[in-house]
Amino acid sequence: MAIGARKQKSDYGSLYKGHPGQWSWVLHRITGVAVILFLFVHVVDTALIGWGPEAYEKVLHAYANPIIHLLELGLVIAVLYHSINGLKITLIDFFPSLTSKIVPLSIASALLFALTAIPTAVIMLKQTWDLWQA
Repeated sequence: MAIGARKQKSDYGSLYKGHPGQWSWVLHRITGVAVILFLFVHVVDTALIGWGPEAYEKVLHAYANPIIHLLELGLVIAVLYHSINGLKITLIDFFPSLTSKIVPLSIASALLFALTAIPTAVIMLKQTWDLWQA
């Protein structure tokens, strides 16, 4: 009678071990949910115009708050990551041979994200600082 090979304890373990594809997948889902939640809030705050200009003005006034401005920065960073990672996924979908190059693609998309996110964050944080000083 043949005995199946026993799995070693190291064969189990945590679900995410840091493989670029795994972390990319997790961050893509998180940023996708963040963008959807923002879109829901945006539709609601835009719909407030139906209750009159006063209600809408209160919402617009809230956007001048530095804390809200930091949340907007988070949204922009999420959109940047989600779109750049989406381009990587699209490339892999159209050119399946690129799956063998997932690590260089992940590094390239991370660099592109950093090259776009850092200047954007600097600009938006300057605006947030100006709001805090006002």
